[in-house]
Amino acid sequence: MIAFILLNESKREEPNNLIHSSLSMAEEEEEEEETELSEKQKIEIAKWFLLNSPPGEIYYVAKDVKSILNDDDLYNQAASEAFPVYNKSHFISLPMPDRSGDVLVTSFGELEGYAYLDPRTAQVAIVDHVKQVCTEVRPATDEELPSPYIEEFRCALDAEILKYVEESYPKGVCSVYCSNGKDVEGPGSDFEFAVVISAARHSPQNFCNGSWCSVWNIEFKDDQQTVEVKGKIEVDAHYFEEGNVQLDAKHECKDSTLFQAPDDCAVSISSIIRHHETEYLASLEASYLNLPDSTFKDLRRKLPVTRTLFPWHNTLQFSLTRDISKELGIGK
Repeated sequence: MIAFILLNESKREEPNNLIHSSLSMAEEEEEEEETELSEKQKIEIAKWFLLNSPPGEIYYVAKDVKSILNDDDLYNQAASEAFPVYNKSHFISLPMPDRSGDVLVTSFGELEGYAYLDPRTAQVAIVDHVKQVCTEVRPATDEELPSPYIEEFRCALDAEILKYVEESYPKGVCSVYCSNGKDVEGPGSDFEFAVVISAARHSPQNFCNGSWCSVWNIEFKDDQQTVEVKGKIEVDAHYFEEGNVQLDAKHECKDSTLFQAPDDCAVSISSIIRHHETEYLASLEASYLNLPDSTFKDLRRKLPVTRTLFPWHNTLQFSLTRDISKELGIGK
């Protein structure tokens, strides 16, 4: 009798177990359906990866993103939105088709239709962002250029900045834009310039890429007879031989000088920029010298899984330290 009751009990519970099992399977299927990404979400994720590519490596990332998406339409949409933002944020430099010079791709020189002004040559380059090439070039119109009064200050500053960049950056490019007040015809009004400096070193065969980007906002205040200088410097580096080490450093500074004649202003402003950039580079080198006692120690546990203590006293035996020392010229 007891056995019969237990048997009936078990038989009575079996349909309930099947129902619960079916409900669980249905819930799991619903969760799988809910986790399926929409096309919009896939595009946003693809854009995130593209926009966060290290300097000079967006095409490597794009190749992998395209393979993962496995949908040309989704990839093309993500690329068409991400590449322009990436190119402008990294201040990429592209040679003009007529070999008259290089154009910096920045928001300061951006015009309509993916066109970018090169103030030095007074030309406008049309850019294909995804291919990262200039497709054509045309002369700039009078409306796109500053007034003769402003151009005198801009040309003088551009000449001094170009001299500084050629001395300090082996592969550096620069440009000076009138960011405000380009129609000012003479003394009595304020105006602003934007100095952009971009230098990159791409060496993927040596597992190392890096870039230096700085933007200097120059405010000419006529009523106070002063020039305010505000700078933003960003340094990115990626070392990926047998690992993944990235540097993302940012720095801001400000200074001022007197409002003088164009040539005198140009010399003073370029001296200020040279001073602050040199000082910041020196601070980066000083930080690097302290890596064995600080930063490197924070990168991993004190006693690794090999149970062997890391030789902090002699990090030069490792290729990363040797290569960085060689690049910065430290220890020579």
